[in-house]
Amino acid sequence: MTDLAFRSARGVLVTGASRGIGRAVAHAFAERGDRVAVHYRTGREEAEETLRQLPGEGHALVQGDLADPQAALALVSEAIAGVGGAVDVLVCNAAVAPSERNRHSVAETSYDEWVSSWRTMVDVNLLGAANVTWAVANHLIERQAPGAIVNVGSRGAFVGEPEHPAYGASKAALHAFGQSMALALAPHRISVTSVAPGFIATERQHTKLAGPTGDSIRDQSPFGRVGTPEDVAAGVVYLASPEAMWSSGTVLDINGASYLRS
Repeated sequence: MTDLAFRSARGVLVTGASRGIGRAVAHAFAERGDRVAVHYRTGREEAEETLRQLPGEGHALVQGDLADPQAALALVSEAIAGVGGAVDVLVCNAAVAPSERNRHSVAETSYDEWVSSWRTMVDVNLLGAANVTWAVANHLIERQAPGAIVNVGSRGAFVGEPEHPAYGASKAALHAFGQSMALALAPHRISVTSVAPGFIATERQHTKLAGPTGDSIRDQSPFGRVGTPEDVAAGVVYLASPEAMWSSGTVLDINGASYLRS
C-alpha cells in the first residue's frame, strides 16, 4: 500500500466499540469513508447497534476477550478478513473501567480482591492492548504498509486513581507502551499515539452526572462541562490521519483543561 492509498478508505479496528467512546470513534471513522471492525467482548446487542449506526459499507463485527492472548490474536485476524483483507488503523479502546464494583482502595480491600483487581485491569487495559498491537503491527509490516495505532489512555494516569490504582497504573503503562512502540515502528511508517481523556459523559456516567456530585464534576473544567465521546473521537481520528504522522509518540490530553501537565 502506498501513502496515497493510506489517505483513501482504510480498514480500522476499534476495540471496545459496543458503546461510549468506542462507538463514537467507530462512527467518526465510518463517516470518513473507512471500513470499521467493531470489537466487543460480551455486549453483542450493543455492538450490533453500533454496527447498524455506522454510515457506509464494508463494516464488520468481531468478538474476543482481550484478557486471553489467543483471543486477541484471533480477533485481529477476524477483523482483517471482515473489513476487506487489510487493517490500517488500530484504536486500542477496550478497558476494564473504574466502577464501584471493582473499587480497590488499598486500606479497604482484602488481599484476594486486590490481586484480582490488578490482574483483571492489567490483563485487559495493558496486556490486551499490547497483544492486539503486536498482531496489527506485524500485519502492517508484512504488507509494507503505513498505518496508525492510537491508544485510549486516561487523565487518571497523571492525576492518580486512589480508589482504582490498578486502573491508573494500567493507563500510565499504556501511554509508556505507546511511546516505546512509536520508536520501534517509525521505521515501518507506523505512527503510535495516545489520548488521555478526562471525565467523559458516557452511558455509565449518567447517574453520577445527574446526581449531587454532577456540578462538581462539571466544574473540574473551566468550560463548565464534561467531555463527550465525540470530543475523544475527534482527537483519535486526527492522530490516526496521515497528516498527524509526525506527532507519533505524543499523548494528547482531552480533558477541557481540567488537568494541565507541565
